[in-house]
Amino acid sequence: MKIDIKIPETLNEITLYQYQKFDKLINNNEASEFVNQKTIEIFCNIDLKDVARIRLADTNELLNHLNSLINQKPKLINTFKLGNYEFGFIPKLEDMTSGEYIDLENYLTDVATYHKAMAVLFRPIKTKVKDLYTIEEYESSEKYSDVLKYMPLDVVLGCLVFFSTLTNDCVNGLMDFIHSEAEQSEVVKKLLEENGVGINQFTEQHKATFYDLMQLPNFPSLN
Repeated sequence: MKIDIKIPETLNEITLYQYQKFDKLINNNEASEFVNQKTIEIFCNIDLKDVARIRLADTNELLNHLNSLINQKPKLINTFKLGNYEFGFIPKLEDMTSGEYIDLENYLTDVATYHKAMAVLFRPIKTKVKDLYTIEEYESSEKYSDVLKYMPLDVVLGCLVFFSTLTNDCVNGLMDFIHSEAEQSEVVKKLLEENGVGINQFTEQHKATFYDLMQLPNFPSLN
């Protein structure tokens, strides 16, 4: 029996909503053939009963392909079109309001609320001249969150990679400063020596703590 399957070739052909369903699937189930088949059902928009008819060799090849796609780390994509809207990333992060920041911090903690986080970061473009644009004022994430469930996954993951890199750069800069200050402080050096800890070890311990506090969720991976 011939089965027609639309296989996504790029992250741009996968929606955030599909990714959220996949994340829920692998977090609520042990690795199994059922999970593999459901994964294909989610990303290829095919009935589960039809997935079961695919040759095992083809299934494995397809799973490897999907795995390589969702574990890519694309660069930040500032604008994209969805339906009748063109959405733009916040032009200046330093102009973010406290309300935007609080919502973003809350919604980025769970893949299930990523669409709400994206509604903080992306809003319809009001005016645009070449690469410069302005976006709508922020009212609440609810205004566009349902629409953004269907935004391309490369835009979402590009955001996550961007913030992860930004966080790492900030942590590294802060740790370099702490290390420099510790080296110059005779009091700190004496206290560390008394406790059997070197300056490098002290800095690395604090760096690990900062990474634990600020690390974004890992991208799901297929077995």
